[in-house]
Amino acid sequence: MKNREFFLPVIISAATTAVLTVICFKINIIAGVICAVHGALLIVVFAVYTAKRYKAISKLNDYLSLVCAGNYNLDIESNTEGELSILQNNLFKVITKLKTQNEVIEADKLYLADSLADISHQLKTPLTSMLVVSELLESETDPVKRKEFTEIINTQCEKMSWLIQTLLKLSKLDAGTIEISNDEVEIRDVIDESLNPFMLTLDLRNITLKKDITDFTFTGDKSWSVEAIGNIIKNCIEHTSDGGTLEIETNETTLFKRIVIRDNGCGIAKEDLPRIFERFYHGKNASSESVGIGLALSKAILSKENAAVSVTSEEGSGTEFEIKFYKSII
Repeated sequence: MKNREFFLPVIISAATTAVLTVICFKINIIAGVICAVHGALLIVVFAVYTAKRYKAISKLNDYLSLVCAGNYNLDIESNTEGELSILQNNLFKVITKLKTQNEVIEADKLYLADSLADISHQLKTPLTSMLVVSELLESETDPVKRKEFTEIINTQCEKMSWLIQTLLKLSKLDAGTIEISNDEVEIRDVIDESLNPFMLTLDLRNITLKKDITDFTFTGDKSWSVEAIGNIIKNCIEHTSDGGTLEIETNETTLFKRIVIRDNGCGIAKEDLPRIFERFYHGKNASSESVGIGLALSKAILSKENAAVSVTSEEGSGTEFEIKFYKSII
């Protein structure tokens, strides 16, 4: 009596058939035989098909138990007709979805662990430097040396501050807590503001700046666009030797509005190009001061503005970044 839903109808049907058979026998022997045989056949057919359904349901239950145990490599898709088949197919869809979500969660865990390791490494270097210099500063009496040590600490603090702020911006973008406005932005204003923080560096390092700006407007967020383009300019300057050239040009086609930023620096190795926008990735020609997060932030921002950024480079010949603001989303 394991399944009452199965045995109870069988018992009721058998009892009903017996009663009706007795009544039919009293009326007519042939009627009694027909009633008995017909009732027995119906009970057998019901029992066989019901048992088959319960067997299928039990199999589905076993499948779900395995899924709960973490085994998603199951194929219970059915191409037959009926409510049970629909249930099987829906369970297959749920299991497939759970498997995909589980893979995403595992990948996120691995990515988070790698990111935490990278962040720890990036913070550890300036912290160690500041601790060493601060110890030297305590015992140093020479004013010139003390000033030098103080400048080193300030530089490392600025580096840490930039790293932390950039990480916070990336986290907010990932979480969707930052709203990118859709304003009409003048490209000339964005380029000028992006260049402002680097004008002194360009002058000190004798890097020639060439601009060929065709005025146009695009839909985006001015401050975030300045952040994105500024990080690309920063990357180009870091990879350009003293006396080099930085070029910025803008133009417009029937499909998109374009910004091109190029340098004649050391370039990017071919094997590094596919990963250049990954967080904390350091290419073969990356500078010692590079954290490997600025370009990742640039791509994240530009993606929010429905813009595409790409890079082409050749070692020893320089690098070119191309940003396209499409006139319609494709």
